[in-house]
Amino acid sequence: MSIISESKTRQVQTLNELSKRKVVEHNSLITSIAKMDKTPLKMFELAVSLIDTDNPPKDQTVYLSKQELFSFFNVDDSNKHSRFKEAIEKLQKQAFFKIKKAQDKGFEFESIVPIPYVKWADYHDEVTIRFSPEIMPYLINLKTNFTQHALIDMSELNSKYAIILYRWLSMNYNQYEHYRVKGGRREEQVESYRNPIISIRELRDTTDTVTEYKKFTDFERRVLKDPIKEITKHTSFNVTYEKVKKGRSIDSIVFHINKKKMADDTSYKVDDPAYIESKIRQEETENMLTIKAIKSPYTKLLMEHFLLSYLDLTDTDILSGLQKNVYPLYDELKDLRGKNGVKDHLAYIRDKQDDYSKKNITKYLKKAIEQYLPIVKRQELDHE
Repeated sequence: MSIISESKTRQVQTLNELSKRKVVEHNSLITSIAKMDKTPLKMFELAVSLIDTDNPPKDQTVYLSKQELFSFFNVDDSNKHSRFKEAIEKLQKQAFFKIKKAQDKGFEFESIVPIPYVKWADYHDEVTIRFSPEIMPYLINLKTNFTQHALIDMSELNSKYAIILYRWLSMNYNQYEHYRVKGGRREEQVESYRNPIISIRELRDTTDTVTEYKKFTDFERRVLKDPIKEITKHTSFNVTYEKVKKGRSIDSIVFHINKKKMADDTSYKVDDPAYIESKIRQEETENMLTIKAIKSPYTKLLMEHFLLSYLDLTDTDILSGLQKNVYPLYDELKDLRGKNGVKDHLAYIRDKQDDYSKKNITKYLKKAIEQYLPIVKRQELDHE
């Protein structure tokens, strides 16, 4: 089987698998304060989707594939491996949930680091993820007060606030669907779950923006308008909202949630043959670019100037990114200054390289040549 045929099969299998996954969490976790940015939060949700709530994982451990992770994040750039490592570090060192629970005498607070242990290697696909014992009661043996949502709905949400709002809206809409079928609530109570209201103070707490976006216009744009657009575009919900005033100030927000019909539901796009075919073509293009980069004389020059390592040659994203975004610009420089002109440029930027640029080598090389080429072109014009 060819590399491209294997890629097609793997891509289709991965997308189909992700489309079937569900995330199940206790409502206390949904309403907690997520002290993390979007990438660790999405990675946590992806890991939770691997938990079988009826058969909890042994030692709180699940196994994720890098292929699933990169497909879920829709990552195709040249530094996805470094971004993966950075996300793991943030998830373990900076990220935690602050959970607030009502007790007889007041409130009880918990701060939980959800994933304290992750293990992976650069020579195989498996990633080992171990949850903390403290987070597990919020993820397993859930009989009441829990929320279930489709993992794929979250794959293209690009802001932390969109993810937090989507989880909260799912919690309310799940209750609407439950009581609409099972009964046990008055009609106006059932409808209130589809049109939930939240105070600005509680919304700021939940989104961890108590000290941010002091102007309401900034808060509304960053925490409400833009996230709601994302949710409506990429998930199974159509969402609108209204502002409720108390005196002159905005006191609370009422959301209106409607479930999309299957035919219009972009969250199920992985079942669309056209979508799957586009993802396959994307991977085929990346494979072709990688092969060209390996054969390119510029790759050899970068190796000679110690701007690429042998480990980089195993990273298809770095190679395809160079072939697509950097090497065409080197061709322009070569036409103007010859091969020695390219060598001189590489020698210069090698001396300027720092630790950050080494982690993002394609971005660094692209930025360097984009800044240098206009200078060379102006010099050529002046010479003429």
